[in-house]
Amino acid sequence: MAQQPKRPANRRPASQRSREEEIRARKAAARRRAEEEEEYEYEREYRSSSRKKAPVKHSSTSSHASHGSAHHKKKKKNKGGKIVLFIIEILILLVMVFVLYSVLKTEKVGKVDIPEEDIVINEEVKEKEETTMKGYRNIALFGVDSREGQLDKKTRSDTIMIASINQDTGECKLVSVYRDTYLNLGNDSYNKCNAAYAKGGPEQAINMLNMNLDMNITDFVTVGFAGLTDTIDALGGIQIDVHENEIQHLNNYQISMVGTTKDGETFTATAGTDYIPVTSAGLQTLNGLQATAYCRIRYVGDDFERAARQRRVLMAVAEKAKTASPATLNQIANDVFGEVYTSLDLSEIIKLLGDIAKYKIVDQGGFPEESMRATGTVGAKGSCVVPKSLSDNVAWLHEFLFNDTSYTPSSAVQQYSDKIVSDTSGYVH
Repeated sequence: MAQQPKRPANRRPASQRSREEEIRARKAAARRRAEEEEEYEYEREYRSSSRKKAPVKHSSTSSHASHGSAHHKKKKKNKGGKIVLFIIEILILLVMVFVLYSVLKTEKVGKVDIPEEDIVINEEVKEKEETTMKGYRNIALFGVDSREGQLDKKTRSDTIMIASINQDTGECKLVSVYRDTYLNLGNDSYNKCNAAYAKGGPEQAINMLNMNLDMNITDFVTVGFAGLTDTIDALGGIQIDVHENEIQHLNNYQISMVGTTKDGETFTATAGTDYIPVTSAGLQTLNGLQATAYCRIRYVGDDFERAARQRRVLMAVAEKAKTASPATLNQIANDVFGEVYTSLDLSEIIKLLGDIAKYKIVDQGGFPEESMRATGTVGAKGSCVVPKSLSDNVAWLHEFLFNDTSYTPSSAVQQYSDKIVSDTSGYVH
C-alpha cells in the first residue's frame, strides 16, 4: 500500500490558505475596479479636450524645419500598461507614427539605439545649440517603399522629411528633402540623397542630413507604406482635395499595390473588391490605400509636387489623430505593429504625448528652396535635383527654422557646396 506523502513542516493548513486566497482575490478585484475607473476618467477627459481644439488650417506654401539634442536614452519598463496611448508626431510620410501601445504591451516595435558617438554633427552647429537652435527638437522621418517589411536598410527612402518642433510653443514645421537631391551621402561620396538610407540605414541617412544641412538630428522614425495605409484606415480615412488630373494615376497606383502581375509591369486588380477607385475630383475622404497611392503620384507636376502631396497627407493624418478615441488609437497600434522602426524610447514618447494637444503644423516646404535649385542629368547618377549653392540653401533653412537671419554655414557645408558645384557644372539647367 502506497504511503501518503508527508506534508512539509512549513506548509500552512488548507483553511488558512483558503482565507489568504480569498483576501488576495478581494484585493485583485479592488485593483481592477480602480484601474477601470482610471481608464474611464482618462477617456472622458481625452474626449472632452479633443472637442475643445480648434482645427488647424492646412497650408500649401513652401518652407522647412528641424532640430534635436544628442542624449543617449535608457529603456524603461511599463508598470501600468492598461491605458492605450498613441501619437502621430506631426509627422511620415508618412507618416511617421509612434506606437506607444506596442511599446507598452509587447516591446516588439522596431526600436534601435544609435550610439551618440556615431552621429555626425558639424562642429559649428554645436555652438548654436545653446543660442538660436535652443528649444527646438528635430526628428528625421523616412518613408520606405518596402513590400517585404525591410525598414532598416537595403531600401531607398522614398520619402525624407524633417519635423521641427518648437518645444516652447508647440509649433511644428515640415520640410521634404527631395529624394533626388545631389548631396554628400555621409561618407564623402556624392549621389541622390535617398541612397544614404539604402547604404547605411537610418544612421547614415541622419548623418547625411546633419552634414549637408548643418543640423543636429539624433532621432528618427521610419514607416513602410503598409504602415501608412493601415494607420489611415484605422482613423477612418482622411480628407484630401483630389485634382482631376490626379485621378487616373491615383487609381493606377492602387492597382499596382494590390494587383497581380506576370511581367512586373502590368498589374491586374478588381475594382470594388481589391480596391475602391476614386471617380471624381474635389475634397473627399480617402481610405488608406487611396491616400497612399495619392502620395506616390509622380506623373502630375514633378517630384516637388509629389513631396507636397506627401506633406498634405501627413498633415491630414496628424489632425485626424488628434480627435481619435482611445479605442481607435488602440486599433491603430495593433494594425501598424511591426511596421514602424524608430530610435525613440518609451520615456520620450510619453513626454511627447503630454504635449500633443498643443502641437500644430504652421508651415511646410521643401529643400532645396525653389529659387535656389536646378535639375539635370548628372552623368551616370541620372536625373538629380541640384542645390545651386548648398551654402545659400542652408542659410535659408536656418533662417526659416530658427529665425537666424545672420547664419553662416559651417566650413564643412561650404566644402560640400563647392564639390557639388564642381560635379554638376555643365549638367544642370
